Amino acid sequence: MTRPYNFAPGPAALPDEVLAQAAAEMLDWHGSGMGVMEMSHRGREFGAIYHQAEADLRELLAVPANFRILFMQGGGLAENAIVPMNLSRGGVADFVVTGSWSQKSHKEAQRYCTSKLAASNAATQHTTLPDPASWQLSADAAYVHVCGNETIHGVEFQTLPDLAALGSKAPLVVDFSSNVASRPTDWSRVGLAFGGAQKNIGPAGLTIVIVRDDLLGHALPVCPSAFDYKVVADNESMFNTPPTFGIYMAGLVFQWLKRQTEGGLTGVAAMEARNIAKSTLLYDYIDGSGFYVNKVDKACRSRMNVPFFLADESLNESFLAEAKAKGLLQLKGHKSVGGMRASLYNAIPYAGVEALVSHMREFATRHG
Repeated sequence: MTRPYNFAPGPAALPDEVLAQAAAEMLDWHGSGMGVMEMSHRGREFGAIYHQAEADLRELLAVPANFRILFMQGGGLAENAIVPMNLSRGGVADFVVTGSWSQKSHKEAQRYCTSKLAASNAATQHTTLPDPASWQLSADAAYVHVCGNETIHGVEFQTLPDLAALGSKAPLVVDFSSNVASRPTDWSRVGLAFGGAQKNIGPAGLTIVIVRDDLLGHALPVCPSAFDYKVVADNESMFNTPPTFGIYMAGLVFQWLKRQTEGGLTGVAAMEARNIAKSTLLYDYIDGSGFYVNKVDKACRSRMNVPFFLADESLNESFLAEAKAKGLLQLKGHKSVGGMRASLYNAIPYAGVEALVSHMREFATRHG
């Protein structure tokens, strides 16, 4: 029987194959007599899981050799503090605020450095992206922070900014929590990328940090040792007990991603093609419906998170109840903006979006 389609923004859907494999291995991983949650993180068995996951992620995202992959804890919110503690050197950091998550990053960094607002889209209610040519970048910035994809407002950078072309020598820090592995990353433009795993990669509890070598070793004295990127890197993410089951689950997702194909493409490139197809199907229906509306500028609409509103919002609860009855789950929009939101992460198949559009069309026919 087909499982319901879970459009949750995070923690989010995981591939059925991954969940089935994890279930099969729950009591005994590869004949070891132990489940992964019972293993020592320093044991041979978990070492194999860890190194395979790291290698697969490096391959999938085409991470250059001069970047370190760290498996940490605390989620994206913790990284809002950990990044400035490691990179700011107590100086200036520039922030491009494009929605709720980058706003949180900007605010949290104020505890550790001079957190400067370089650009914002607040004047458009976070429905556009500010033109990089208009950003007011600091000459002495230790780094420039952007959120690659804002899950609440549904805006996404289709191309990462080229800071060098803007005259900045600062490294770019990217929060890629909600679009990691959904599209290729241009590492030539990135100094550090971080993200919670609970959207495209695995369960909540694992945080991925990918950081360029030259940015290691500059942590503020106040930075806890467990959050010092150099300490974590030098200890292969084992300075403290890492989120072992989260790493294992992420590793299964990485293997699943490597098996994916689409039109001759594989891995992340295949997922990007699928994500373009899924989001295009939904946006095209919304735009032509006359009953639903998405307020985000078409040039920066998110492929991952599609917020939309009904023409008559008194029908919201009926829409959600009928959707749930059809196996279409977690479509309610964030409380700060209202409406609806469909999150189309990698684990959501095209058929799930077709089922959502079918429901939307049928509902609009009856109530439009």
